[in-house]
This record gives sequence, structure tokens and C-alpha cells, in this order.
Amino acid sequence: MTCASRVEQTAALLRPHPVEARSAVLHQAPRPRIVPRTTWAGGGGLPGQPPPRYDDKVIAVFVHHTDSPNRYACADVPRIIRALYAGQIGNRRWDDIGYNFLVDRCGTIYEGRAGGVERPVTGAHTLGFNHRTAGIAAIGTFTAGVPVPRAMTDAIAAVAAWKLGLADIDPRTKVRLVSSSGKSLYKEGAAVMLPALAAHRDGYATSCPGAALSALLPAIRERAAHLQGRR
Repeated sequence: MTCASRVEQTAALLRPHPVEARSAVLHQAPRPRIVPRTTWAGGGGLPGQPPPRYDDKVIAVFVHHTDSPNRYACADVPRIIRALYAGQIGNRRWDDIGYNFLVDRCGTIYEGRAGGVERPVTGAHTLGFNHRTAGIAAIGTFTAGVPVPRAMTDAIAAVAAWKLGLADIDPRTKVRLVSSSGKSLYKEGAAVMLPALAAHRDGYATSCPGAALSALLPAIRERAAHLQGRR
């Protein structure tokens, strides 16, 4: 018994100590504060809501504007989002609001489409490129000459940095996406390289997110990369 015990003790000493696993994510930005969906959808949820669909991960985000009035009180944003939801499921007959996130002029980030902000929820924001992407909508209309609040662009950078960081994607790079619809700018099945932090118009024939916001995307990409700890 003594010898066996000593052998076991010796073997235990000779066994390599377990190495603590390190995260494969090298550039993960902090998660920003995100107002939950229940704030605008109501505590009881929305009737008839089908289960969400998921991809394996998110490797790109598309920036949109909602093409709605800019002069709003930020306290009214939950009502505004509910109106956007009603229009998209009513007029467009979608099963939920299309955007994964919405950002107001005060810099508040709201959860949009159901399914969990940390999960790769398939949205309905960029025809042909809803898979493996997330949609971020700036609440307002940002055509040429319209001021874009700094709080809004900072919030877009923050949520994009965090969401792309979950897959260790540099917001300044390009990623390979596959078009799922010939009604996009590319034929169905075409593999294309698009910005990881893209404008809606990069994938679809539209002016969205407006000339003013589109012009700020290079700076937003740099800000997002900085939040990920990249140089």
C-alpha cells in the first residue's frame, strides 16, 4: 500500500500541470450598454412572434438609417422603434423588425430583432447579405449636409466593435460574404469582398445610410478598431 501510494504521488508530481485555456478572441471590445427589447416591445413581448433564426457567427455589420424624422426627444425612442416595427411587419410583411440594433441621436443603443444580442441572429436589413451579418440602424435621416451627432457615431462604433470582436474581425478590413439574392448588387451565389463595417448601399442599390453618415464610416471604422485594442 505504501509503495503504491508513493508511486501515485510521484506520478502526480510528474504529470504536467493543466494550462489555463486562453480565449481565441484576440481583439474583443467591451460590450456597450444595450437597452433590452422589452423597453420598446413591452414586458409581455409581441404577439405572434416566430422563433428567431441564427447563423454560425457575425463577420460584418451593415449601417443603415431609418429614413425617419431627426427631431425627436430621446425619451420617445421606444415609441419610435415600435412604430418602425409595426411598419416593417405590416407594410413589408416581415416577421420582426429587420435591424439587430438601433442607435438614437443621444447615443443610446437598443436591441432590435429578437434572439439575443450576443447571438448571431439572422436579420432582415440588407437584402442578399443578411446571413453572418448584423444590421445597425441610426434613427433619423442623414442625407448630404445633415449633421450626424457624435454620440450616435460613437455608439455605432461601440456596438460594431463589440459585435465584430466576438469573431475577432477587424472593422477596417474586408470580409467574404455570399449573396443570397440576385436583387442585391450581386447575383445570387456570388462571393464578394465587402467592408466588415459596411454601408447598406455597399450591398444593395440604395442611398442608405445617407451621404452624411456614409462619409463618416471611415472614422467609425477607426474608432471601432481602437475600441478593439488594434493599432
